Amino acid sequence: MERVSALEATSVIRFALSVFIALLPALLARGTATAQQPLKIGVLTDLSGPAYDATGEGSVVAAQMAVADYGGTVLGRPIQVISGNEQLKPEVGASIAREWYDREGVDLIEDVPVSSVGLAVQQVATQAHKLFITQSTVTSDFTGKFCSPYTMQWSFDAYALAAGTAQAVTRRDGKSWFFFTADYAFGYSLEHDATEFIKKNGGSVVGSVRFPLAARDLSAFLLQGQASHAQILGIAGGPPDNVNFIKLGKEFGIYQHGQQFAGLLMLITDIHALGLEAAQGLLLTTGFYWDMDDQARTWSKRFFEKHHAMPTTWQAGVYSSVTHYLKAVASVGSTDALQVAAKMRDMPIDDFFTHHGRLRPDGLMVHDLYLAQVKNPGESKYPWDYYKILETIPGEDAFPPPNASVCALDKS
Repeated sequence: MERVSALEATSVIRFALSVFIALLPALLARGTATAQQPLKIGVLTDLSGPAYDATGEGSVVAAQMAVADYGGTVLGRPIQVISGNEQLKPEVGASIAREWYDREGVDLIEDVPVSSVGLAVQQVATQAHKLFITQSTVTSDFTGKFCSPYTMQWSFDAYALAAGTAQAVTRRDGKSWFFFTADYAFGYSLEHDATEFIKKNGGSVVGSVRFPLAARDLSAFLLQGQASHAQILGIAGGPPDNVNFIKLGKEFGIYQHGQQFAGLLMLITDIHALGLEAAQGLLLTTGFYWDMDDQARTWSKRFFEKHHAMPTTWQAGVYSSVTHYLKAVASVGSTDALQVAAKMRDMPIDDFFTHHGRLRPDGLMVHDLYLAQVKNPGESKYPWDYYKILETIPGEDAFPPPNASVCALDKS
């Protein structure tokens, strides 16, 4: 009986071994397939509306370039970029974000123009415990009262736009201001923050007027600004009104009569749409200019070959932040959101987009900004040669100081 049992045991072992050997290729293939599941980055942007030129397909191209330049894989996994059209609607943006995080396995969402959409997506990202890096959500509340350990603001915020332009222009003898202010929260915030910096630097606001979003006729508002004789006409609002004010200003001879526009939110695509004849003399703050140095020029010309337009600050920021994210994933050895976010804050940011940038605990990326003036047609030597960089605004001056009473994450 003992001998028979031993033989049976041996047979069972041999049978089990043969089954294991037969199944081994399938098991290995299954394990490899799991390991090769792509790391997904979703670019949630405006693919059909007024923010298309500034973000849109260009933001998708920038993310794709970052992935290709990184090598296309991380931790042995292919990296996949997908895109979605949030239509500048909070409910649409939140719905896509939820689908991506919960069902599509997206690890990072990028871009998201318009603050109302960005805040909606921020809430979804926090609930899903996934990362979201915005370029074109500029409300200061994003890293203020709504700050989250899962979300980051990369390019600039409303405070930086107002502080950068108003402070730098006033210091350069633009002492008297008149504001054209969009009649909604973003416009009020820009005017309020800018006014504080104007007064701190010895300037004054001689008047302001509020205009409705996408007003059909801005003539009456512009006449009030012209009659104020203010040196600087500040536009506290975004497209399409900022562009329309400047177009109308050309007809009214604003620049020729000694007044200058200061756009608190202007991008290079706005200047391209306006043309230098209309936009000349405009003062603005930017976080990136394609022609600022050799490193920026080299990358931007590659971008142009793919997108047929020079990059905006937001599009360049997509490339910078995706690259920084992938480096952090590789360093951590995981896609765990909090571990990756912590590593991103530890690592310095030094690339063509910015030098010596740093990511604060509240999610705000602090870096230098630039005061620029739009060239006149005679000064421009080649296509997209639009800006004169007048001065560098150090990041510590441009961005709001840490405020732990507003954001508990920010103890720095």
